[in-house]
Amino acid sequence: MRYQTLGQTGLLVSELCLGTMTFGGGDAGIWGHIGRLDQQEADGLVKTALDAGINFIDTANVYAEGNSELITGQALRNLGIARDEVVIATKVYGRMGQGPNGSGASRYHILEQAKASLKRLQLDHIDLYQIHAFDSVTPMEETLEALDALVRQGLVRYVGVSNWAAWQVAKALGISERKHLARIASLQAYYTIAGRDLEREIAPMLLSEKVGLMVWSPLAGGLLSGKYDRRNEQGGEGRRASFDFPPVDRERGYDVIDAMRPIAEAHKASVAQVALAWLLHQPAVTSVIIGAKRPEQLAENIAASEISFTAEELAKLDAVSALPKEYPGWMLERQGANRSKPDPRRAN
Repeated sequence: MRYQTLGQTGLLVSELCLGTMTFGGGDAGIWGHIGRLDQQEADGLVKTALDAGINFIDTANVYAEGNSELITGQALRNLGIARDEVVIATKVYGRMGQGPNGSGASRYHILEQAKASLKRLQLDHIDLYQIHAFDSVTPMEETLEALDALVRQGLVRYVGVSNWAAWQVAKALGISERKHLARIASLQAYYTIAGRDLEREIAPMLLSEKVGLMVWSPLAGGLLSGKYDRRNEQGGEGRRASFDFPPVDRERGYDVIDAMRPIAEAHKASVAQVALAWLLHQPAVTSVIIGAKRPEQLAENIAASEISFTAEELAKLDAVSALPKEYPGWMLERQGANRSKPDPRRAN
């Protein structure tokens, strides 16, 4: 397992992160479709992850209406995990109350929910506290000041965001620098070889501003899991059979699967492992969030970190999954061609 710094910080996190969205879902609703793991099953997954060298665990207050945090915190207790051996990330934004202030990124909601998350997790601090979505109602300054207050109080170590646009992250970085607030360390975003939209604006911004990237749904909501390998198959086991999300271009996805299959065979790996390994080869990626319902499934996903592609294999995967040209990208590429840095190997 390799470790990378989280953005422009000194915090080292594993390149794979255990996602806990499958913990604690009930018999109905969205969380029941995603996962219903009980405490004992979750303990097994956490142990499998930690034994493999994963030190990064991601959850959210809204997952299974708080049950995911409860189970995650108890798993650390049950397994006797020392606090300094794990980096715990959670999120705030989603609806946790019935009133008008029961969701969002206001100071009111953030400060209340941080306390509630700490109690459920049985922790005295959260390592990475993330705003789960962009709040168009709350002034960005209010959100950032609330996060900074939690850092100053010692309740949170680092702050991040999730599902924000490039301009929103850039604006937040500017506000934080100007007002001397805690800097956004990471963005959690959807990224997969079957959906590379993030590369248009977000990935270049992250690299430029040294913000870390945590990837959610690396297997495109199960499309690349191996249960939907053929265009004419209607896999009934996967999550997409009952929860068809996130949106994905199925035909492009199947083209990608067709290209991955022979590469997977060459590496004696699965298509899912190739999809995960491709992400680990991308320069903007800090950590890829992997979830599972069974220890053997998690172990298979973890094994993707051992795959190393040749330049030719990467070129094939990049070509079949490339985004259609879009303005201003194609114009920037055209006009910047004669301003590219000279190859030092060719210098006299």
